[in-house]
Amino acid sequence: MQSVQGFGGFFFRAKDPQGLAKWYQDHLGINPAPTNMEMAPWVTESGVTVFSPFDADTDYFAADKTFMLNFRVADLDAMITQLKSADIEVSQEIEMEGIGRFARIHDPEGNAIELWEPAS
Repeated sequence: MQSVQGFGGFFFRAKDPQGLAKWYQDHLGINPAPTNMEMAPWVTESGVTVFSPFDADTDYFAADKTFMLNFRVADLDAMITQLKSADIEVSQEIEMEGIGRFARIHDPEGNAIELWEPAS
């Protein structure tokens, strides 16, 4: 059986696509989608990617959203410091034994973003 090789992109609607792309670049280091051959795409480091549909009535993220982004980070404490210094609210800082540490932020359009420092 053939299977996909990895996650190739995430495409979603936004009220201000250019502004939101800039926010992700400025605060999380994600390059926007290239619009010409000179622009570099975002290239991720290899590692675990979790693909997990949730029950429609989950309370793990907002009921009016159909997705939540989860990004792996190398140093959650440094990322939290960086985000807080940019006046981005950080919440739900938790640790799950054997899995890692998590924190939650939201982008300017209210999309939940979970930051995950995998257990070493």
